[in-house]
Amino acid sequence: MSSIPLAISTTEKPTRYRWFLVALAFLAIITNYMDRANLSIALPYMKADLNLSSSEAGFILGAFFWTYALFQIPAGMLVDRFGAKVVLGVAVVWWSAFTMATSLVQTGAGLLGLRLMLGVGEAGAFPAATKFVERWFPRSERGTATGIYDSGARGGTLIALPLCTAIIGAWGWQTSFIVTGLIGIIWVIVWKFAATEYPSQSKNVNQAEVEHILDGTKDERISTVRIRWGALLKTRQIWAMALGLACQSYVIYFFITWYPTYLVNERGFSLLQLGFFGVLPGIAGLIGSFVGGWASDKIANSGYGVSVGRKVCIVAGMVLGASIGLAGFAAQAWLALALLSLAFFGVSAATSSMLALPADMSPSGSKSIVGTIAGFQNSIANFAGIASPVVIGYLKDQTGSFAPGLLSASAVALLGCLIYVFMLGPIKPDVFTHAIEDRTK
Repeated sequence: MSSIPLAISTTEKPTRYRWFLVALAFLAIITNYMDRANLSIALPYMKADLNLSSSEAGFILGAFFWTYALFQIPAGMLVDRFGAKVVLGVAVVWWSAFTMATSLVQTGAGLLGLRLMLGVGEAGAFPAATKFVERWFPRSERGTATGIYDSGARGGTLIALPLCTAIIGAWGWQTSFIVTGLIGIIWVIVWKFAATEYPSQSKNVNQAEVEHILDGTKDERISTVRIRWGALLKTRQIWAMALGLACQSYVIYFFITWYPTYLVNERGFSLLQLGFFGVLPGIAGLIGSFVGGWASDKIANSGYGVSVGRKVCIVAGMVLGASIGLAGFAAQAWLALALLSLAFFGVSAATSSMLALPADMSPSGSKSIVGTIAGFQNSIANFAGIASPVVIGYLKDQTGSFAPGLLSASAVALLGCLIYVFMLGPIKPDVFTHAIEDRTK
C-alpha cells in the first residue's frame, strides 16, 4: 500500500480548485444527458423518416439502458482500478463518437445499434463522477458536490431542448447529433489538461486545500482489496440503494425519453413552444439537484448526522416527484407543465443524496470500493430505465393517453420512499467492510 503522510498544517488560505473540477464534472454530465435527450427531441421528426411506430420508438428509446445498465458494474470496477480522470475521459470520447454517428442512420435497426453502443460509453459517467467526489471532497461537502455534478443531468436536458430544436428547425435532425457530439470532444481536451486523479498531484491545489480535503485521513492511492461478491450481494443496504434508485430512474427517465413527445402529441405544443416552454421542468430539476445536495449536507452538518440529512431529502423529494401522476389529468397544458416541473424538482433533489450514498457507505482510502458500489447501484437502477419508456409507450398505445403511464410513475416514486425509510438502515462508512478482502494479507 502506498501512503503519503500529511504535511504540517500551514496558515495559508486553502485554494478552491476542487470546485472548478466539479464544475467540469457538471459539464461532462451535461454532455452525457444532451446526447441522451437528443434522440427524444428529434424522435417526433425522425419517426416518419425511419417509419417507426410508438411502440418501436419506445423500444429504441429504452434500448440505450440495456447496455447502460449492463456495463455499470464493469465501469465501476474500472474506475476503482484506473481512476476517475482516465475512465471519464475515455467515456466521453466514446459516447460523443456514437452520438455523431447517429446523424448517418437510415433504418430503425441502425438506430437501435447506435443507441446500444452509446449506452456502453455513458455507463462510465456516474461511477467516475462519484469516485471523483470521494477523492476530491471531504465528507462534509460531498452532498453539495454531488448535487452540482448531478445537476448536469437536468442541465443537459434543459440545454438540449432549445439547442436541438433550434438546430433541427434550421438544419434538420442530423445536424443536432453532430453538434452535441462535438461539444463532448471539446470537453475532453479541457479535462485532459485541467484534471488530476488526486488533489496532491495538481499544481493548482495548495497544501491547505489538500489537508481540508483529506480531513485528517491519509492520502492512500493503491487499492488493496478484492470484493467478496457473495457477501456484498447478501447485504440488505446494497439492494436498498439499487432498488430505491431504480424508482427514481423510472420517474426521471420519462423526462429524457417521452417528455418532448408528450408535449407535442398530447398537449399540442409547436416546435417553438417546445423549445421555449419545455425547458421549465429542466430549470426546476437543475435547481432541485443543487438544493437537495446542499440541504442534505446542511442537515447532516447541523448535528443530525448523515443518515437524517440524506433520508429527509430523499423522502421529501420523492414525495414531490409523485406529483407527476397528477399532470396526466390536468385540464390545462400550463397546469400539467407546472406539475411536471414540481415533480422534476423533487426527484432531482432526492437524486443528489441517492448518488452520495456510495461514498457515504464505502470504506475510504486504499479500501475504497466506491466505483464498484456506484456501478452496482446504477446497474440495477437503470433496468427501470429499460422498463419506463416501454411501459409508458405501451400504455399510450393501449389507451391513447399518457395519463396511465404518468400515474404508474407516481406509484413507483412512493414505493421508493418506503424503500429508503424501511430497508436502507443507518448510513455509515463501515456498511460494506465485511464484503472486501485485503489483498496485502
